[in-house]
Amino acid sequence: MSTAGKDIVCKAAVAWEPHKPFSIEEITVAPPKAHEVRIKILASGICGSDNCAVKGIFPTKFPVILGHEAIGIVESIGQDVTNVHPGDKVIPLFLPQCGSCRSCKSSTCNFCDKNDMVLRTGLMADGTSPFSCKGKLIHIFSCISTFTEYTVVADICLVKVDSSAPIEACLIGCGFATGYGAAMKTAKVTPDSACAVFGLGGVGFSAIVGCKHAGASRIIGVGTHKHKFPKAIELGATECVCSKDYDKPIHEVICEMTNGGVDFSIECTGRTDIMLSALQSTYCANGVTVVLGITGPSDCVSLNPFLLQTGRTLKASLFGGWKGDEIAKIVDDYMDKKINIDFMVSNKLPLSNINEGFDLLNAGKGIRNIVIF
Repeated sequence: MSTAGKDIVCKAAVAWEPHKPFSIEEITVAPPKAHEVRIKILASGICGSDNCAVKGIFPTKFPVILGHEAIGIVESIGQDVTNVHPGDKVIPLFLPQCGSCRSCKSSTCNFCDKNDMVLRTGLMADGTSPFSCKGKLIHIFSCISTFTEYTVVADICLVKVDSSAPIEACLIGCGFATGYGAAMKTAKVTPDSACAVFGLGGVGFSAIVGCKHAGASRIIGVGTHKHKFPKAIELGATECVCSKDYDKPIHEVICEMTNGGVDFSIECTGRTDIMLSALQSTYCANGVTVVLGITGPSDCVSLNPFLLQTGRTLKASLFGGWKGDEIAKIVDDYMDKKINIDFMVSNKLPLSNINEGFDLLNAGKGIRNIVIF
């Protein structure tokens, strides 16, 4: 029997309040309204940004269904939806692409005006939520909420991908695209350049892949967990350094290693002191630093303007600078074996074990854990 136009009762991981474990609940998911799409989620990665929301670092309305790195199948569509049809395989987009705002019309940015990262309402554009549980409204996370068997998103918050794309492609919905794009699209790493990647998690490893793909001749992985160094080398790093091994600032070490500094540095830690170190590790005359790590709203980076006035560039990006419609091409490249993302998958867990996945993340074990539905 078709579920189109009807409520769906399903399982979801609900975060009722910050700093508490998820609760597996039976929720009600409303049918999609005009310009909305209901998706059956197949898999969703556990990302550091979800963890930041749980910890209160990333301001979020509770109760909420987190998750923003997924792949699924369109179950039904609302009125006036034309870009997808039931049965299509899609990746939900935490950064929308409305196609009409200033950002969407520009070729140089991707921060669509229809995002919910500024106001953080946790609601659809009409002020409602498709989710309810125990008579209470459940908020949406980053426009898409994917720790649930079914979700509802705006039709500007998804991209159709190849029908044979495997569930691992969910990681292109955030982690891989963010790191890979930081190198390829935001920093625009050049052939034969020297790069440093700070933070060797899923995003950092993806940045290393991007630097290698761009043709960098020297890629330095920077981290404190030495057990991750072999994987960084396998993915393309030419060497790795640990700040704990030196009695001087790590940026000084890198500058000494590279005749004055690297051409490009990419920060993937969310620590403001590391952001400054990443900037200082670049060559003073033309170094480019890209900041990716999520910080709290009151966190600041304090720097002397002279660090920039000599020629350095400090920039940042969300989602690696990609627009939503570019994600399908990354999926195609993955399926054509032009890029690899399989290295990111550490564990596949059922929804009932989602708290275990977050425990592994907080313990620094593995790269990416995926919830399978």
